[in-house]
Amino acid sequence: MKIRQLEAFRAIMLHQTVTLASEMLHISQPATTRLLSDLETSLGFKLFDRVKGRLHPTVEAQALFEEVQRSLAGVDRIARAADEIRNLSRGTLQIAAAPAIALSFLPHAIADFLKTRPEAYASLAVHSSRSVVDMVIGQRCDIGFARLTMNHASAHGERLVSAKMVCALPVGHRLCALDMIRPTDLAGERFVAHQRSVDARMQIDSLFASHGVELNLQTESQVSHAICSFVEAGAGVSLIDAITAWGYRGNGVVFKPFEPVLTTDFALLTPSNRPAPLLLKPFISHVRKFALAELGPGVVAEW
Repeated sequence: MKIRQLEAFRAIMLHQTVTLASEMLHISQPATTRLLSDLETSLGFKLFDRVKGRLHPTVEAQALFEEVQRSLAGVDRIARAADEIRNLSRGTLQIAAAPAIALSFLPHAIADFLKTRPEAYASLAVHSSRSVVDMVIGQRCDIGFARLTMNHASAHGERLVSAKMVCALPVGHRLCALDMIRPTDLAGERFVAHQRSVDARMQIDSLFASHGVELNLQTESQVSHAICSFVEAGAGVSLIDAITAWGYRGNGVVFKPFEPVLTTDFALLTPSNRPAPLLLKPFISHVRKFALAELGPGVVAEW
């Protein structure tokens, strides 16, 4: 038995004539008749009695029809799934990202991407940038987003955005009255720092040292979102990437522009040997467009 024979049988059962069944199947009447005849031959029993030009199903046909309906319903689901995959509305994306982007911008970009793809599925794993790179190299994700400087694009990695750093201040702080914060403004202030394993820490330390400003370090964290929470809790002030600032939902922090400009680069990485899902290319395109539309010049120093 072939699926096309079963489809012809179902069409004839539903319409009771070869003419209407052929229209349903978009084939000729002789082709439909041949499919039915071949099915009866393979089954070894008759499915229809022909009376005055109409087909009347036998008892055996009625019994077979219920099973054929169930089976072809599964085939129809497979066909619909294939169409959805081909049309990029179904699929799975395994995404790994550093906290600075995974806890701010990226969930908004993913949610916007899935709005028009109800059958698609995305998994977002949050890891350090170093772990994200390891996951990409180890083929354990479809795409990775890491805090990583990439001056030149390659086949499997490129810069997504270079984000400015801004000054995070608790609401009501004396510096909130300024339009621009500079290193000397933070002299004597308690400062919430990035951990030394984060590249931004070296940038910030070097900048303040060059201005002769000694930071009063009392708390630190490797997670940008946690640094903002420290600031909101009154633990001090800090410099934070503008993408984290854009996505931070606390009400107790004010973000102010900072000079001289410091930037944090975020890169997107794809595995070299892992087969790429069809959704990956449109997803990358969507993330870029979403970033351009949502972040704006106040956040982005360079694309």
